[in-house]
Amino acid sequence: MAKLYFYYASMNAGKSSTLLQAAFNYGERDMRVSLWTAAIDDRPGFGAISSRIGLASDAHRFQADTDIAGRVLEEHEEAELACVLVDEAQFLTREQVWQLAGLADRHGIPVVCYGLRTDFQGELFPGSAALLGIADALVELKAVCHCGRKATMNLRVDASGKAVKQGAQTEIGGNDRYVALCRKHFTQALQ
Repeated sequence: MAKLYFYYASMNAGKSSTLLQAAFNYGERDMRVSLWTAAIDDRPGFGAISSRIGLASDAHRFQADTDIAGRVLEEHEEAELACVLVDEAQFLTREQVWQLAGLADRHGIPVVCYGLRTDFQGELFPGSAALLGIADALVELKAVCHCGRKATMNLRVDASGKAVKQGAQTEIGGNDRYVALCRKHFTQALQ
């Protein structure tokens, strides 16, 4: 039976590289996968899933109104898919998460989502909240804080490296805008 998986972590835990490794492994067995990422990311490599260690692949792009299940099923009809891999899953809507669950439940296509659990204020993203609620399997990937403890939080910083306490939930950025920290150092940075 196909399942819906959610691999979650803070920034810099290797979510995208783990996804790309999974895609590579399927490809080595001549199995097709459907790759997806959020259209909101307009940094260099837009439309591609890319990792900090240099791995990259093109991908379908989803927005809040994208019928992911419909597009995956069209792709599946052309040639059987072994798996659907979704990067930046925190940007999925609740409805899209249920669409992905339907792909697993009704169509037997495994779906593996990768994303952040919480934003820079420690709040769940809507897509992450839905995945934490209904995924068949939850897997936490580990990042490391500068103190050596597990990093679970994403601190947003300004251009001078100072903590940002308020703002929109979604602001795209990499190491220039976010630092993965343990809860203790995250809390200290916000004081």
